[in-house]
Amino acid sequence: MGNGETTHDHAGGGPATAVMHTGPHGGHGAHGGHDKHAGHDPEAFRRKFWLSLALTVPIVVTSEMVMDWFGYTLDFPGIGAVGPVLGTFVFFYGGWPFLVGAVREVRDRAPGMMLLIAMAITVAYTASILTSFGLFDLDFWWELAALVTIMLLGHWQEMKAIGQAQGALAALAALLPDEAERIAGNGDVQPVPVSDLRVGDTVLVRSGGRVPADGRIVDGSADLDESMITGESRPVTRGAGDRVVAGTVSTDSAIRVRVDAVGENTALAGIGRLVAQAQAAGGRAQVLADRFAAMLFYVATAAAAITFVAWWALGDVEQSVVRTVTVLVIACPHALGLAIPLVIALSTAVSAKAGILVKDRLALERMRTVDAVLFDKTGTLTKGAHTVTGIATTAGIGEDDLLRIGGAVEADSEHPLARAIVAVAHGRDLRATARDFRSLTGRGVQATVDGITYAIGGPSLLRELGVTAPAGLAHATEGWSRRGAAVLHVIRISGEPAVIGAFALEDEVRPEARQAIAQLREQGVKKIVMITGDARPVAEAVAADLGFVAGTDEVFAEVLPADKDRAVAGLQARGLTVAMVGDGVNDAPALARADVGLAIGAGTDVAIESAGVVLASSDPRAVTGVIRLSRATYRKMIQNLAWAAGYNVIAIPLAAGVLAWAGLTLSPAIGAVLMSASTIVVALNAQLLRRVRLTPR
Repeated sequence: MGNGETTHDHAGGGPATAVMHTGPHGGHGAHGGHDKHAGHDPEAFRRKFWLSLALTVPIVVTSEMVMDWFGYTLDFPGIGAVGPVLGTFVFFYGGWPFLVGAVREVRDRAPGMMLLIAMAITVAYTASILTSFGLFDLDFWWELAALVTIMLLGHWQEMKAIGQAQGALAALAALLPDEAERIAGNGDVQPVPVSDLRVGDTVLVRSGGRVPADGRIVDGSADLDESMITGESRPVTRGAGDRVVAGTVSTDSAIRVRVDAVGENTALAGIGRLVAQAQAAGGRAQVLADRFAAMLFYVATAAAAITFVAWWALGDVEQSVVRTVTVLVIACPHALGLAIPLVIALSTAVSAKAGILVKDRLALERMRTVDAVLFDKTGTLTKGAHTVTGIATTAGIGEDDLLRIGGAVEADSEHPLARAIVAVAHGRDLRATARDFRSLTGRGVQATVDGITYAIGGPSLLRELGVTAPAGLAHATEGWSRRGAAVLHVIRISGEPAVIGAFALEDEVRPEARQAIAQLREQGVKKIVMITGDARPVAEAVAADLGFVAGTDEVFAEVLPADKDRAVAGLQARGLTVAMVGDGVNDAPALARADVGLAIGAGTDVAIESAGVVLASSDPRAVTGVIRLSRATYRKMIQNLAWAAGYNVIAIPLAAGVLAWAGLTLSPAIGAVLMSASTIVVALNAQLLRRVRLTPR
């Protein structure tokens, strides 16, 4: 946007509807596809865990090894069948998800954690069942049952954690009310299910009620709580003509809204699709984790084979089986499989709550390396709407008098510059009634106030009336023009035509834009760039107001829409990693060209399609939140990968028995406990992402 001094096509309201469509949630990389469709939901694991635990207790209590450890004796008819009967049930019932997952990994030629777990429990079960039939002398029933139970506990907690992170989607859906109050043609209010609403319907939203569908206010005004969409905690005033989005709350009064989007076409549904896509998407770190998990399978298998052969060669058959099972158990890349998916799920949920919607995981990963941020001016760094920035009067006319006259003359005009003057006059409670309003096409407007006729317009109106501004007034207006402001003169027509004052109107810089640029510098961004179609004086004035540093930051002015992506390419050619921030249709090519594209505020569908990250609010400080999120997410991924990898480097040799000579050995059950503990460490570390501040400060 910003293709001229008086461009006023700034989009309004809330975030535009995203038109994304995502597929089913992909698995968790090395997890062998833990999704509800495969029966791997938290509730299934919870049931299996508690039943397996209940059956494991009698197996452990009746184990001869455990009785020897604690010095007690149990003897009752059938005690010898407790382990084989209950252990077999635990193996097939509790271990079934792992066995099914192993088959899937073999079929997909993607060996990973499930195959390792299945191998461990199958070896333990086979040795134990052969022992029960007198064909072998290794009883693993209590270790097998404890191993399966601990694995189920770990997976239950993992699925529960990821489910909580993905609860952002359910929370979004819960924002919509079940019913809406539709206004019939005769004015009657009829309660109807939200699903029955159609485009063109008018609905009543009472004080404290939620907006049921996207639309525009046709009657009334209210302060709307849009925090669930934008992350902005303060209510925003919306009046007739303003756009509102489904899920927001009218905090203080009733409004009537004409529906223009329902169901899957609402902004809220679009946000839900973006969140779902981001949580299902992978990135470079996920690919690294998947490859490491596959490699770990081969390492663990080789280590298990070497362990078995080595202990067998030493003549200790029992230890060869025990050590082999322990290696297979402790090498399960459980923590590794959780390291990336949980960070992805949590970062996406946390960012969505702050109004940062991640479409492309790779874009988020690249954001931490950005060293140049390119802002479109209009609608991004500025509000995209003119405001009165200067008032000058001639002798005998006060500023309030000029505003009262200007507000009255412009009251019936729909021009954006007229709206700005009226807004300031009404804001100061300076009101008057005008009569005989006329629009002077291409020149300005004219009306009568208090019996005197006035006209308001630009230079063409002055030339037509043959009047010039007094010297003092002309000096002020020349300064405004040099700065790029639009100048409107107020001319008294009655009697001898004379200029009695003038207004300067400029696209208002967002107050938060200055903070955004200062914070980007604090974060180490090397270069801030602004691009606009406006004249260079306008662009330079805005840049100076924003605190651009000469010689470091840059301003691209008078840029045609088609050339914005060329500007991005030029920055990239200098070796800069570029993030482009924009909101308009003409920003889409540049957003797509940039290393990271960020669609801000009420950006158009095209801009959103081209961006990797969508910022629900129009606050440019959200860009700094994306950088913080990117760096924190990457840091957690690397920390988790380092922990998971380091744990296995130490644990596998220990499980193989390299320190057995020193009396330090691990049982399969202890191996399972350590493996689960590593998973808990990874999960807790990922949870620290919730502490990252993403909202503007």
